[in-house]
Amino acid sequence: MLATMGYMTPEITGKFPGYLSPSLGLKFADVPNGLAAISKVPAAGWGQILAYMAFCEVSKDQKPGSPGAAGDFGWKVLTSSDPTIKQNKLASELANGRLAMVAIMGMLFQDGVTGSPWGDFAIKQGSAWLAFENELGVQDIPTTMLCGGRVLVEHAPNGACVLSRALAPPSPNFWDPAGFTADGSVENFKRRRQTELKHGRISMLATMGYITPEITGKLPGYLSPSAGLKFADVPNGLAAISKVPAAGWGQILAYMAFCEVSQDQSPGTPAAAGDFGFKVLTSSDPAEKTKKLSAELANGRLAMMAIIGMFFQDGLTGSAWGDWANYTASPLR
Repeated sequence: MLATMGYMTPEITGKFPGYLSPSLGLKFADVPNGLAAISKVPAAGWGQILAYMAFCEVSKDQKPGSPGAAGDFGWKVLTSSDPTIKQNKLASELANGRLAMVAIMGMLFQDGVTGSPWGDFAIKQGSAWLAFENELGVQDIPTTMLCGGRVLVEHAPNGACVLSRALAPPSPNFWDPAGFTADGSVENFKRRRQTELKHGRISMLATMGYITPEITGKLPGYLSPSAGLKFADVPNGLAAISKVPAAGWGQILAYMAFCEVSQDQSPGTPAAAGDFGFKVLTSSDPAEKTKKLSAELANGRLAMMAIIGMFFQDGLTGSAWGDWANYTASPLR
């Protein structure tokens, strides 16, 4: 929390006047904000920092069961005569500390990548962390965002946490943390985009497959009359895997193969761009069609996260809806 405020405060309020080290002629204004400050702090400054850290550690009894072990160092800011209110304040401190740990790591990361403590990716256009061209899939966030306690640009590309003093247009690049597009190969990019589209579509179907039986119930009748298996006999979620007949898996794999071989998906074809002739996401207006296709990509990405989350909860709890009440003995609790 102190580190996060240390990053933000100089940007908002400015530096202290005067000298940080009169003997070295070093002014506060000479020390940059963020990681760049490390090289500017005098050795005596680091000594003071380490000495204060040591003082905090050794000045209080922190043995198990002592107030210091519970974080009570006698600074009665988060306290109250009402035990319930005090507990609420202490829980808030923990939550704020966890948020600050994420925030400071985000600012350190952005600072290290961009050279700016506010992580303005617009100044790092040549970075391998940014893709090589403007492509479908850049998701503008048309609403004011907050990051590190500051208002961000009104349109942050693909949800990136881009801090700026003034509202700026979105960068044409998109986030590529693994550097997949750093080689500049259009062919490789389009192949990965084709794979992303397919995974997104399968995940949207899988997510709806998880949700729909819970909301609407199962289909009536038999799934496999020859095996005497009713739809109602098949549980929802991962438990269904053991109930699907072999012929059912055969049908699933056959349909997957049909989707793969029934269309020419070589580079440059409509199918390579995800157009299999199902004219649901289309329009005579090119801008409207692009908007719909971008929405499909965004929904597919969300569905990939959603289905993995449901798999994870289902696997741990045995419930397709991830009811943690069924998994009270979990070491994750």
